[in-house]
This record gives sequence, C-alpha cells and structure tokens, in this order.
Amino acid sequence: MLSNHLQNGFETARLVWSRLPNSDDGALDEVGLSKKSDGSGAESLDYEVIENNAYREEQAQRGKFMVGYYVVVKWFFALLIGVGTGLAAVFINLSVENFAGWKFQVTFSIIQKSYVAGFLVYILFNLLLVFSSVYIVTQFAPAAAGSGIPEIKGYLNGVDTHGILLFRTLIGKIFGSIGSVGGGLALGKEGPLVHTGACIASLLGQGGSTKYHLSSRWLQVFKSDRDRRDLVTCGCAAGVAAAFRAPVGGVLFALEEVTSWWRSQLMWRVFFTSAIVAVVVRTAMGWCKSGKCGHFGSGGFIIWDISGGQEDYSFEELLPMAIIGVIGGLLGALFNQLTLYITYWRRNYLHKKGSRVKMIEVCIVSLITSVISFGLPLLRKCSPCPEAELNSGIECPRPPGMYGNYVNFYCSKDNEYNDLATIFFNTQDDAIRNLFSAKTIHEFSAQSLLTFLVMFYSLAVLTFGTAVPAGQFVPGIMIGSTYGRLVGMFVVSFYKKLNIEEGTYALLGAASFLGGSMRMTVSLCVIMVEITNNLKLLPLIMLVLLISKAVGDAFNEGLYEEQARLRGIPLLESRPKYQMRTMTAREACGNKKVVYLPRVVKIADVVSILQSNEHNGFPVIDHTRNGESLVIGLVLRSHLLVLLQSKVDFQHSPLPSDPRGGGNPIRHNFSEFAKPVSSKGISIDDIHLSSDDMEMYIDLAPFLNPSPYVVPEDMSLSKVYNLFRQLGLRHILVVPRASRVIGLITRKDLLIEDNGNSDAVELQSTSIARRQDRKVSMREADAEHPLLNGLLVKEHSSS
Repeated sequence: MLSNHLQNGFETARLVWSRLPNSDDGALDEVGLSKKSDGSGAESLDYEVIENNAYREEQAQRGKFMVGYYVVVKWFFALLIGVGTGLAAVFINLSVENFAGWKFQVTFSIIQKSYVAGFLVYILFNLLLVFSSVYIVTQFAPAAAGSGIPEIKGYLNGVDTHGILLFRTLIGKIFGSIGSVGGGLALGKEGPLVHTGACIASLLGQGGSTKYHLSSRWLQVFKSDRDRRDLVTCGCAAGVAAAFRAPVGGVLFALEEVTSWWRSQLMWRVFFTSAIVAVVVRTAMGWCKSGKCGHFGSGGFIIWDISGGQEDYSFEELLPMAIIGVIGGLLGALFNQLTLYITYWRRNYLHKKGSRVKMIEVCIVSLITSVISFGLPLLRKCSPCPEAELNSGIECPRPPGMYGNYVNFYCSKDNEYNDLATIFFNTQDDAIRNLFSAKTIHEFSAQSLLTFLVMFYSLAVLTFGTAVPAGQFVPGIMIGSTYGRLVGMFVVSFYKKLNIEEGTYALLGAASFLGGSMRMTVSLCVIMVEITNNLKLLPLIMLVLLISKAVGDAFNEGLYEEQARLRGIPLLESRPKYQMRTMTAREACGNKKVVYLPRVVKIADVVSILQSNEHNGFPVIDHTRNGESLVIGLVLRSHLLVLLQSKVDFQHSPLPSDPRGGGNPIRHNFSEFAKPVSSKGISIDDIHLSSDDMEMYIDLAPFLNPSPYVVPEDMSLSKVYNLFRQLGLRHILVVPRASRVIGLITRKDLLIEDNGNSDAVELQSTSIARRQDRKVSMREADAEHPLLNGLLVKEHSSS
C-alpha cells in the first residue's frame, strides 16, 4: 500500500515536471552533454562585438545616463550573484549537515541495542538520499551530473555546452548535491557550488527563466555573450568563496583556473561578489550559533582552524615535506588517469544502456560505500582514551549520537574509542577536522590511516563520473591529509621533537594531492591558508604545491583538462602547441572551400546553404562597377535565422535596398540577434517559409559584421592562436597579402581624451594617408569602399 502511494507520488512529480516548458533544453545525452543534429555536444560563443547597423544605432542612442545605468546594473548584478550564491551555499550546507546529523543520531541510538539493525538503517538512509540525487539528475537535469567545472571552464573559454546554465540544471545541482553528499558518497559539494554560482549568474544575466515564468524585463539588460561571460566569472568566484569561506581564494580561482579573459574592471566586480558571499555566509553562521539550525554544528561551512597547532618548523623537516609533495604529485596523476579510464568506459559502454542503469550503478556504489564505512571499523580494535589535557576542548570518547574526535564505535569499554570509525563513520568535514587537529598525536594508528587511504582512494575513483553532482575538493583533501598524517607520524617518531604536529603534515598532504590532481598553485595556496587560518604555513604550502604540480605535469594534464577533453569540450590552452610555430594560417585552413553569400541573396539560396552545412559564419561579397569581387563582411548563421524568421526584411528586387547606405530604418534591435544562453537557439527546421517567400531576396549589408578580424595567409599559426584566444573570437578571415597600405596606427593614435575633441589632440601619427582621409573612408559603408578591398578567398573554410 505504502509502496503504491510512493510510486504514484513519483509518477505525478515526474509528469508535472515533464509538462513544464522544455524548449530551452537540448537533447541531452547520457552524461549531460547536449547533442545537436550533427552529433556535436558544444558550440562556440560569439564574444566578438558584431558591429552591424543595429549595434551602431544602439550605441549612437546611448547617452551618458545609459552608460552610467549599465555600470550600476553590473554592480547590482554582482551584489545579487553574491547574495544568491551565498544563500544557495547556506541551504546546501544546512541540508547536508542536518541529514547527516539525523542519520548518525538514529544509527548511534540503534546500535546501542543491535549493530545489525543499525547497519541496515544506515544503509537504507544513505540509499534513499543517493537515490533521490541520481533520480533528479537522470530524469530532470542530466547536465547537473559531475562537478560542472570543466563545462564552466569551457564556457569562459568560448565553448557553450547546451544545458549547463539552465534553471533546471541549477535546481538539479542544488538538490542533487544535498542527496549525494548527505548520502555519504566519496565526493564533495564544492565543485557543484561553482557550477551553482555560474547558473545563478547566467540566469540573472538573461533576466531569469522565461520558460518557467520566473523572469523580469527590468533585469533583461545584458544580451551579449561578452556581458554574460563577466557575470559567469563572478558566479564561479562566488561559488568557491561560498564553499570554502575563502573570498580571496575565489577570486584567484576564477583568474587562474576557469577564465581565459581578464581585465581590471572585472577584477573589482569579482572581488566585490566574493566579499558579499563572505558576509552572507558569516551572517548565516552567526544565526546558526544560537541553535536554530538543527544538527548544524562546527562542520558545514568549511574552515579547519589549525592556528593553535605547530608554531615553527626546522630545516630538517623540509625533506619529509618535499616527499609529501612528490607523493601528492604521483597519487594525483594516478587519480587523474584512473578516473579518465573509468569515465571513458562509463560514457562509451555503461551509460549508453539508459537512465535505469545509471541509477542502479549509483545505488551499488552507495551500498559499497556504506558497507565499507560501517563494516571496516567493526574489524578494528578500540584504543584506550588518552589522558585529557586541560582546556583542550576534546572529549574522549564522544557520547552516543555525536560524531567528531574519539568516536566510541563497537568498543567493549566506555573509555575507549575506534580510530578508524573516527574518520570513516563520520561526515567528511569532521573527518578532515580530526585529521588536521593538533594536540592529538596518538589518536590514529598507522594501520588505520593506511587502511582508510587505500579504501577511500578507491571509493573516490569509483564514485567520480557517476550520474550525481560530484566535487573533488573535499575527497582530495581527505586523501592527502591521510598520507600527510602518516608522514607526520614518521617525522614525530624519527626526530623525537615535541613541537611537531601531525596535523600540520596532514594539511601539507591535502595541499599536495590537490596540486598533483588539479594542478592549481596560487589560488589553491590562498584557499588552504584561508580555510586553516594559519599564515605561518604559507611557505610550506607553496613548497609542496610547486613540487606536486611539477611531478604531476610529468605524467598527464590536470583533472579538469582531462575531463574536458573526454567530454568533447575543445579548450584553447594558454599557450599554442610548439609545432604551430612552423605552420601558417593557410595550412590550418586546409583545402576546404569557403561557403560565401552575395550581398543581395535569394531566400531559397539562404535556406539551401543553411540546410546543407553546419557552418556558423559566412563571408559576404559584393561587386564593384568593374566587376571585381570584394569581401564586405561576415554574417552569422544565427543572424540569418533571425532574419528568415521575422521576414520583415524580405524584398522583391534583387538589387541592394540602399546602395548609398544609411537610408532605410533598422527594423531590428540588437538584442533580437542574441541567442539564449546554453540553448540550441533557432533551428532552420523551426522556420516555415511559403513558396512566395522563397522567391524573394534579402540585402545582408545592414546585418553583417563589416569589420571582422583578418589575418594574412602566411601568418604563423601560433600568432593566429594567440589572437583567437585572447580576443575570444569565433571566426578569423584568412586573406592574401594586402597590395597596399592606407595607414599605420601607433600607441599615440589610441590615446584619445574622453573630454576633449579628438581633432584637437596633437599626436605624432605615422600614417601614410592623412587623418581626414581615414575618417572619410571609415564612414563609407557601401560597396565602393568595402572592408577588404580587392580580397576574396574561396579556398579556406569559414566554419
């Protein structure tokens, strides 16, 4: 009876969700990546400004008031992103801590009578939480699986993976993280928080979700991918700041790890957003101290204060610390390689069998994790409690129903504790706090730490890549702190010094594993200092990070780069490949023929071209009076689809609508050409044209980009690579060597005062032509003064 009601409830919820508008979702594959009709899972973004007539008219109408308004709105959005991400982090942490608290309280109360009954309740509790997470992800929000950092890194690199920034993904990420982390899986919530912050920023940037009737036209200010990129960058930094209570680390994480484009104005807004997050989280923690948050205690908002630990270190300790760095690099590289192999197998074999297999897989992983975390401590003998020091604040053993240091689990005496249960049968935050703790030199045995290291490392490898939201920060910290504490135990016994703390070496081990796996240095160093509140250890953290990253780089790339490549996200790294120095732009184009359009084109020809290929940019040509072909600009596929759908610019004449330019009014706003974020946009199959429409023409001159970036055909590919990546381009036209030069622009030509008349600024120009001639030529927009005079290349691909 009860099972029937539960099943009916699930079916009703699924039916209601499925009836929600779903037009902003692409066809999602088994790992959350959208597949277009051509089978690709990603699409390039248009970070370049399309300076067509609609854009120029919009810019001409902007006064100082509108410019100031846009600046104020950007800062207001930064405030909203910080508040929204902070509240999301508070909700996730409170939910996880309370679910974990209820789970351990019920389990500890039951095992006082029967360990078998407690074991069954513990497994059932974890299964319910994990099943709720995988059900949400597989049925409602496939793009919410994983950490989301590789996809967000690709977005800021210029690649949009469909579905990653939708409202549905945000909801799936939040509730999926609660279930997966609360269910005790070997994963964390920090990576998903970065994705959550990016989703909040993207939704604010587009004014909310119109598909779910949660939008406001007052927030629909920024329509271009460039502005959304800045907001998503703020969201990424806010996610890290909320996850670790590390605002400066969040800024550096966005700068070092995810973004490919940075400027000083963006730095200020990112820093402001992270500061707002810190205030929101601190306010929530102050409110929870009054006992209003249920089981929320010292865990949850991560900060492992070790300021009362080791005060100083000696020169002899540098060698074992360097060894920790080497171990971190080796284990981190091995972790990346193992997860790469397992994820590849999942994508190509296991997950192709459908959502039911993915749910069964996650439930099996949860069952294995529960059996190991509950069963292994049963095999470990308990140890007597050490003599309590005055004012230490550490109680041994902990009373039943509590979790922290010195957990009494399957012990025959009341004054004993189980060291393996202290780190296994515990929340991850409290387990790390136990490993980092000072004044607890003899709390853990080497056998227990080694057992936990092997088992948790295996569980982390097995869990990564399953269909649940999963972060790798906290599991990496747990793995590293375990072998770091092992090395610390050896140092304590070898050097016989009383001022050496095993918790210090645990911290260095955590930093070394994260550095060896994720290959971050500056941001990770600051994050570790912020979450431990110990600035004295900064040089040691820097040392192990440099060593672990160098060792890891000798074997493979970082975790996020490997996963991005596996997911088909074409990231452009910061440096071009070495062989690009000997290649030219023409060689990179190959022998593919350029698909171009005439200035006045027949609608039937446009439809045929769009249906026959998947190119996203088309050069537009015109002819001079003597019949010479001229390239006058570049028109985007998305803009052509907007024009075909609106039909307002169709004409019967095959002649240019305005040969002299500027006569006809613009019937489109610049915002009409903006594609909705993380969606497939308009498809040629969605446009319905009559036979009369197919016989009409359209003049593309008002809608093309008259000034695309152009490189000569013999330019080295490395220079093209740097230009493409640093400017965030989608297309570059490759043209023959120019026959003449009309001028040169130097640094002084660009130093134009804002308040003065540009004509009155005395600059030593090196231009060959006079300045007035250049102004006249720039104002001419008709075919007599094309963008690329005398240049037409038909041998290179524009896709």
